[in-house]
Amino acid sequence: MLVFWKQNLALLSVPKTGTTALEAALSPAADIVMSNPPELKHLPVYRYTRFMEKMFDKATGRKPETVAVVREPIDWLGSWYRYRQRPELNGRPNSTAKVDFDEFVLEYTKGKPAPFANVGSQARFLAGDNDALCGVTHLFRYDQLDRLYSFLEERLDLRFNTEQMNVSPRRDIALSPEVAQHLRHKCAREFELYESVT
Repeated sequence: MLVFWKQNLALLSVPKTGTTALEAALSPAADIVMSNPPELKHLPVYRYTRFMEKMFDKATGRKPETVAVVREPIDWLGSWYRYRQRPELNGRPNSTAKVDFDEFVLEYTKGKPAPFANVGSQARFLAGDNDALCGVTHLFRYDQLDRLYSFLEERLDLRFNTEQMNVSPRRDIALSPEVAQHLRHKCAREFELYESVT
């Protein structure tokens, strides 16, 4: 998470949405950088609101606007699946080396998924108060990062370049139509959130 005080903006870091590269590029310009531990780097909206926003409001009487990225749900899960196929995870409970993508997604849709499919939820991460679909001021789609970059360059009045970081291993993966339909039914809010971004 990055906070730009003068520009009154906080960049929240949804896992697997390219924000690690953004943070690397923008950290020198930020007033607050939370890169470790992961629980602070990936602070979800409800925790940000409860702790950080209240702190800002109390200290200065203002609350920064928030910005975040959301990724198409199947693509997001595919990135997690590939990321957890890394050889260094072999034999660990969170490795996906011995399951196919359908198994991974079916496990993800369970109330309490096994460790290999326990990757959180973009919808829960970004949910606002009173069960609002989105709790951030500015939400951008992962497949339209150019719009986010333009927004940040204008808002921060700087030019920046990013390098790919934290990239999942390349794999050809496909979700069967039946499992895709099951995912859309069980995790409808994930798709509703993504499709709400125009």
